[in-house]
Amino acid sequence: MARSGYTLPVFATASAVAALQYLQNDYQENAVNINLINPQKIVTISIEQVAKIGKNEALAVTKSDPGDNLDLTRNTPIWAIVKLTDNSEKKVIIEGGEGIGKIPSLNGKSAIYNYAQKLLEQNLLTNLKTNSLLEVKIILPEGKKLAIKTSNSAFGVVEGLSLLGTSGIAQPLTSKEQLDIYQQELITKAKDFHTLVFCIGENGLDLAPKLGFNSAQLIKTANWLGSMLVAAAEAQVQSVILLGYHGKLIKLAGNIFHTHHKLADARLEILTGICAYLGLPNHLYSQLFEAETTENALQILRSFDLKNKTFWEEKIYQFIADRIEKNAEKYVSKSSNFSVQVGTILFDRDRHIISTGKYGKIVSQNLFHK
Repeated sequence: MARSGYTLPVFATASAVAALQYLQNDYQENAVNINLINPQKIVTISIEQVAKIGKNEALAVTKSDPGDNLDLTRNTPIWAIVKLTDNSEKKVIIEGGEGIGKIPSLNGKSAIYNYAQKLLEQNLLTNLKTNSLLEVKIILPEGKKLAIKTSNSAFGVVEGLSLLGTSGIAQPLTSKEQLDIYQQELITKAKDFHTLVFCIGENGLDLAPKLGFNSAQLIKTANWLGSMLVAAAEAQVQSVILLGYHGKLIKLAGNIFHTHHKLADARLEILTGICAYLGLPNHLYSQLFEAETTENALQILRSFDLKNKTFWEEKIYQFIADRIEKNAEKYVSKSSNFSVQVGTILFDRDRHIISTGKYGKIVSQNLFHK
């Protein structure tokens, strides 16, 4: 069975807690205990180094261990610099330093998302002995270099990695064991809900509750959308919403139901073919086909619409959303004796909804008006 490790926020928190403990003279044995919160579990994280770098300031270092997950952050160092000063109450301020991504659309805010923020704050406050102001800076020395190999820029994160996730456990997303876990979760939730919301990754899981979806109805699928859709049908789920980044879900519009890029990556080819089918002006085909990413292709369409006062983006992505729904239902019908209604909601790199399929609108309305 695959060995699970921990996500980056856990190691960032461990570094910060170690530095705090060192300043308070209660650091011991090159390790700290961290409450993962999700799941509710205390784990011990090894600390590589810790040292005082000022009168009330310390630096601690951990190294990432994602278990058997194929994760490019394996063994990358995570630093935390902690400064402690007297204050009238316990207060924690967290910022991202070198190698932590920035979000230009949010005035350069550090890409430290909800779970990471909560994990840091709760564990630090638990370890803070007296009323103090605790200033924490998280640094990933290799963050900028590693970010080049990720899809962070597609989601509007630049200059480093995100501290993203909804759990402290790093899941090996490519393993058969992980698919079994996802399917078992689906079977369990199908007993309580007629509708489930499929999210490929952490961006969808983070966005869904903000859109009003019940967190208890969310299912992470990773790249196994075909297998998970069939599992939903076999569990006699009535309807499924596919909530995802347009640059990932567009593969389903081309009947690709395992979305890992190493198996099939025809996103721009599918987009260009759909544009040709719908009659987009010919001179744009080469621009779309040769775009660096599907996000860049979306910007090409938006710029053309803005300049020419047209509505090609809306028309094209409505077609894509509807096509995904039709293809998904056909895929299920070929593999199961049960049917499932599939709705689609697509978002862009800023997590703004750009299109909702015909059934996505119906299923969403039914959910929100119950």
